[in-house]
Amino acid sequence: MKKLSYLLLVLAFSQIQAQKDFQGMAVYETKTQPPKFEGMKAGNRDITPEMQKNIEERMKQMLEKTFILNFDKSASIYKEEEKLETPGQGNGGMRMMMSSMMGGGGSFYKDVKNKTYTVDKEFMGKEFLVVDSLPKLDWKLEQETKQIGGYNCYKATAVKQASKTDFRNFRPKNNEAKKTDEAKKTSGETKTNFEDNFEIPKEIVITAWYTPEVPVNQGPENYWGLPGLILEVNDGRTTILCSKIVLNAKDKVEIKPSKKGKVISQKDYDETVIKKMEEFREMNRGRAGGPPPMGR
Repeated sequence: MKKLSYLLLVLAFSQIQAQKDFQGMAVYETKTQPPKFEGMKAGNRDITPEMQKNIEERMKQMLEKTFILNFDKSASIYKEEEKLETPGQGNGGMRMMMSSMMGGGGSFYKDVKNKTYTVDKEFMGKEFLVVDSLPKLDWKLEQETKQIGGYNCYKATAVKQASKTDFRNFRPKNNEAKKTDEAKKTSGETKTNFEDNFEIPKEIVITAWYTPEVPVNQGPENYWGLPGLILEVNDGRTTILCSKIVLNAKDKVEIKPSKKGKVISQKDYDETVIKKMEEFREMNRGRAGGPPPMGR
């Protein structure tokens, strides 16, 4: 009896230790469909086909990224893959700021056990450490399945509020909104900026694919809460797709949050960004300049 109790204790300890030592790495590729610029204006000028092509090429480069997610049973850290700078890319600070607004920059730490996250961001030359509660999506589990990289995946959908500080959420204004802007212009109001061609929806529909074969409720960016690792996420314009998974590699990665930057809540950070962007927008309103430099 004592021997059986001892064996059960050893098995229980081994299982706990195995769960503690469990760690995985997933590589994600992100692509965002750039908005169409036909019929749009920059100041008092129409956007020419040449300008349109130039903008779309720059946006494509900025919106196609590779990320690494290192995770265990209780936490994960999501970082953009470091790449060598291409000659002529220009101001590093501006690129970092734009990258931060388009899903990149810094590191995104998720503690699913305590339901908190920490992400370091740089904006207008200042470093922020956003610390807040993880957003809880009301996932609807579907019966539809498909394979991603050899893993059996199940579909889940949810609706979430669109972030006003994530430029990937920008959508071209519909015809009705454009007519209203034209009416303002003809009534003598100031000219619109390039960004006035866009708007941000209140809500966006999220479609995710997760695999119970990797039993962690983790995923890319701030996505989590499904009974398996999320391998694909789509919000209508941005797709995040897992291209590689490595489980229990010999070399372990330290999964811990950044401590760099001024600690701030997500709400306060968003308000800071929106306020600064409004100031920038008003400062440039009515100028006859072209579209923003898009990370030059």
